[in-house]
Amino acid sequence: MIKKTIYIGTPAYLHTEKQQLLIEYPDEEKADIRRAIEDIGVLILDHYQITISHTLISRLLSNNAAIITTDDRHMPQGLMLNLEGNQVQHERFMQQISASQPLKKNLWQQTIKAKINNQAALLAKQGIPIEQMKLWSSKVRVGDPDNYEGRAAAYYWRNLFEKEIERFTRGRYDAEPNNLLNYGYAILRAVVARILVASGLLPTLGIHHRNKYNAYCLADDIMEPYRPYVDELVLDIMEEFDDWHLLSKEIKAELLVIPAMDITIDGKGSPLMVGLRRTTASLFRCFEGTTRKVLYPTLE
Repeated sequence: MIKKTIYIGTPAYLHTEKQQLLIEYPDEEKADIRRAIEDIGVLILDHYQITISHTLISRLLSNNAAIITTDDRHMPQGLMLNLEGNQVQHERFMQQISASQPLKKNLWQQTIKAKINNQAALLAKQGIPIEQMKLWSSKVRVGDPDNYEGRAAAYYWRNLFEKEIERFTRGRYDAEPNNLLNYGYAILRAVVARILVASGLLPTLGIHHRNKYNAYCLADDIMEPYRPYVDELVLDIMEEFDDWHLLSKEIKAELLVIPAMDITIDGKGSPLMVGLRRTTASLFRCFEGTTRKVLYPTLE
């Protein structure tokens, strides 16, 4: 079953009643909402006048839901996850921690090749030449010491939005549609982190990303080949909405479908959240030593 993503963007009181999430609104014209806690995968709290009970937080985390809070710009700011998402967590942590550098560099090589190939596939859908992207993908070595990821990214971002924007620059604080990309990536990151925890892996300990201030380095690694799916969704939004510059409630609703987007892994289609479970399970098997291949999606 696909877990639901629930967005709360108005004043509300969230608590539990009869083992369910109960959303009560101070506005008497808005009806209260009930949801089964076990059906929730991500809860987004996007208003400073939201109150949530500790009991609800505990029960959401016990069911491996991710809770996202936002800042005054309505951008995702905080992420809360369960610390005990898997019954054999300690054993899996130790296997992850003891992974060798050659193994992690090999995993990063697979990750970057998959990312560049998915970026190339999306560019091809836009009628943009991809011969150089395919060449860079084929040349990625263990650990990507030649930084083909960076070369591919420069070409990718220079061309992806060329029909809508003359000179697009990808950056967290740069002009639109960076705001849409940032929001989509934040949702994707939360879903990846949640499923890593459920697989018994430590999202802090990355295979490539290293930052003492980043608690989700492994999530940032594993989400890389999935980013082009968010990029494609943003392209669709820009085509559908006349005013796509503002991160409106309607556009946020479009981005909330990310966990349920269709993807393909090894020829088998599934929703993104289900596919991520295959990816994280294969990643653990790599740490365990039973395989050396991570199962990443192929954008079609």
